[in-house]
Amino acid sequence: MRKTALSFVLVLISLTGFCQADMNIQMVFVKGASFFMGSDDPHFLAPEYDNERPIHRVSIGSYYIAKYEVTNGMYRRVMGMFPPAYNGVDYDNKYCDDCPVVKISFDDAKEFIRRLNEKYPSKHYRLPTETEWEYAARGGKYSKNYLYAGSNKINEVSWNGHEKGSTHPVGQKLANELGIYDMSGNVAEWCSDWYGEDYYSKTVDEIDPKGPKTGTKRIVRGGSYYDDDISCRTVYRNRLPPETSQWDLGFRLAMDY
Repeated sequence: MRKTALSFVLVLISLTGFCQADMNIQMVFVKGASFFMGSDDPHFLAPEYDNERPIHRVSIGSYYIAKYEVTNGMYRRVMGMFPPAYNGVDYDNKYCDDCPVVKISFDDAKEFIRRLNEKYPSKHYRLPTETEWEYAARGGKYSKNYLYAGSNKINEVSWNGHEKGSTHPVGQKLANELGIYDMSGNVAEWCSDWYGEDYYSKTVDEIDPKGPKTGTKRIVRGGSYYDDDISCRTVYRNRLPPETSQWDLGFRLAMDY
C-alpha cells in the first residue's frame, strides 16, 4: 500500500512539472497571396468530388501555421491529463508524447486552444480556416502543385492506407515546400469552417473566406493513417459533425500574423 501511494505521488509530481513546463510550439510563417483553390483534375470527376469544384481564385492575408500536428505531449502540458477517451483503453500510442493527439472533437480542440491562449495570451492561437489549411498544404508561394503535401509520391510524405494502423511520431516523413509536416496522412485535422457543399461556387475572388455562417458539419482535411491516397490529397474536402471523435482525428494550430 505504501509503495502504491508513493508511486501515485511521484506520478502526480511528475505530471505537475510536465504540465508547467514551457512549450516550444514551432509555427511556420505563410505569406498571404492569391491562389487557385480546389481542383479540376480530370481523374476526379465523379460526383463525390463535386465539392472540390469549381477551381476558383481566393486571397488570404499572412498567417502562421504549426509545423507539426498537436501531440499527446502538448495536450498533456496544456490540459494536465490525457484526452478522456484514452481512459480505460489499451491504446498503443497513449504514452507517445510525439504522436499526434487523437479522439479530439471540434469542441475539445477549441477548449485546448482556449486554455493555451490563457497560458500565452499574446499569441492568439486558433484553428486554421479551410483556405489557410489548403494554401499551406500546397506549399504556399513555393508550391510545386504536388498531389499531396510535399510530393506526388504519397509514401514520401504520408502515413496512410493502414486500416489496422495507428498514429506515428510527427515529422518522420518529408516536409512540404514550406517545411510543414504530416499535412497528408497521420491524422486528419479539424479546420474552423462549417462545411458547405456548394461553398466554392460562392467564394470566387473572395478575400479570407471563412466558410458558411452556419452548418451541421465542420471541415476536416488531410486524411489519416487509416485513409486511402485519394483522401490525403491537398484538395480533398472531408466533413464531420463537430461532436465526432475518432482514433485518426486530431488538429493543427494556426495563429494570426
